[in-house]
Amino acid sequence: MLVCTCNCGSVAFEIKAPLSDIYVCHCSICRRFSGGNGLPVVILKDEDFDWLSGHDDIRVWNKPDAEWQANFCCVCGSALPGKNDTGTMFVPAGLLPDDVGDLEVRHHIFVGLKAGWDVIGDAGKRHEGPFTA
Repeated sequence: MLVCTCNCGSVAFEIKAPLSDIYVCHCSICRRFSGGNGLPVVILKDEDFDWLSGHDDIRVWNKPDAEWQANFCCVCGSALPGKNDTGTMFVPAGLLPDDVGDLEVRHHIFVGLKAGWDVIGDAGKRHEGPFTA
């Protein structure tokens, strides 16, 4: 089990599964949420994730007409885990400890929507749209 927090420590959560791949989403929603060229995340099943503390400090934005949900800490502004779709959560990779294991970017998704200035420089597999196995 892995315990992670936001920048100020107000919000804490637990990951109960081993982590492997990092996915970077380059869609405009993820770019705006992260403030960068995309949002690097790990994906978990709902049952492998629990909020531990700080429920009152979590603010939520639901994407209209979709199941995607973004959360952030209202104290420090850190991006927090959110709902990816039915049955899964995403956890921003920047919230993970540096020594979490052998993680690396394996997939870039929605590359067809990336910003014109974005240059992908790693070996992660590129998908024009969502990840498909």
